[in-house]
Amino acid sequence: MRNDLEQLKAEVKRLHTQGVNLLNAIRDEQFPEQIEQHFTNVLKKNYQEFKKGLPVFKSAYQPWYSEATAVVKTLLPLRYNDFLALYEKPKNRKEINKDNYVIADYFSETIVTAGFDKKVVAGPDAAIPAFEQQYQIIAAVLQTLDSSLLDIRREVQAALLDAELDKAALLLKNKHLRAAGAIAAIALEKHMEQVCERRQLKISRKTIADLNEVLKKNEIIDFPAYRHIGLLAELYDLCAVNKKREPEPAEVADLINGVDKVIKTVF
Repeated sequence: MRNDLEQLKAEVKRLHTQGVNLLNAIRDEQFPEQIEQHFTNVLKKNYQEFKKGLPVFKSAYQPWYSEATAVVKTLLPLRYNDFLALYEKPKNRKEINKDNYVIADYFSETIVTAGFDKKVVAGPDAAIPAFEQQYQIIAAVLQTLDSSLLDIRREVQAALLDAELDKAALLLKNKHLRAAGAIAAIALEKHMEQVCERRQLKISRKTIADLNEVLKKNEIIDFPAYRHIGLLAELYDLCAVNKKREPEPAEVADLINGVDKVIKTVF
């Protein structure tokens, strides 16, 4: 799962970089003289070298748009309709002007003129603000990406741990007490490891007891929670280590319910 999330993060960064290149490309296409002057006189850089590295907007935009749309829908759904509206022609649009010119108008090479002298009211350069807004939405996705991925990771991990506890409960029901306790304890260890990882806490050993000490030392849990987890560790030892007596069903049930409580209250 970590690799999948890191790959998603890399994809968003790539779209962000491509967005910068596309924005430079459409600006240069529409205002080449101004861009060249800016590079030569202000930035003191080689304009021709810059121009060589630019994509052709009309050919590079559509693949970018397809990928970016999917990313926005998943990671920033509140801006999804805004992102689409910057590309699609409005169905109820009565006239075209600079304020409602969209990227689809650019691709159809729409030019609106007015008056006897055919003064241009809106043309391809009016698509630049629309694309700038799309780029800013992708930039917002990148800015909030870590928190979004953290939420996704938490949801996935919570679902996996819930499945483990369901499995433990089924084993308890079928009188497989030691196995039920072991699975519940493993779920607890995984959750505590994840808490330490999210909070960037150093851990040398990954037993419940060791993780419990780390969380208490860093004030992630209070003493009652620390004591509760300690009791769960003792129940785990009874299930997995202590061979002198069998665990009671009530003890295993306490372990499963206790683990569920920790998962839902310790983050």
